[in-house]
Amino acid sequence: MNSINRTFAAIAMAATIAFSGVGVATAAPLAPTQSVSVIAGKKAPAITFNKISNKTVKGSAKATIKPSVKAAKGVKVTKKLLTVKQGKKTVAKNKASVALKAGTYKVTTTVNYTVGKKKLKVAKTQTLVIKKAWATAAPQKVTPGAFCAKADKGKKGIGKKNGKIYTCKTGSDPRLRWR
Repeated sequence: MNSINRTFAAIAMAATIAFSGVGVATAAPLAPTQSVSVIAGKKAPAITFNKISNKTVKGSAKATIKPSVKAAKGVKVTKKLLTVKQGKKTVAKNKASVALKAGTYKVTTTVNYTVGKKKLKVAKTQTLVIKKAWATAAPQKVTPGAFCAKADKGKKGIGKKNGKIYTCKTGSDPRLRWR
């Protein structure tokens, strides 16, 4: 009988403490003063593609481009190839180097490489612009149809908005205009 009374008394006291808002103090384990955090770093890529820089050519000359890649330690590059497209037309497919005239191209560099005995392949596409350089000083920018000075007679100029080449000359009227 005594044990039942003690049990009820213990339950009553616990309920009184719980509902009164008084907390029971317990010893909490101390947090360590130094913590070691391990951040899962990303692995460095096996192959890094270098950007093929835009080029400028004179006249009808061509610019030669080659694949430019860098391999990580322990990686062996077995093949570097280029596929070049101008619009929908394929100019060159799976070539080690390509000579290109002035224009805009999509260049896909494909690299075959090995890591240990594992053979892998990766590709990257870049946009390449090859510009045509002027043989002399670049012509002035002109407004098509506008009047031009007598000193400009016979000279060429580039349209401000459309980039077309215009010449200062007379037409049906005797005044000089960019035509």
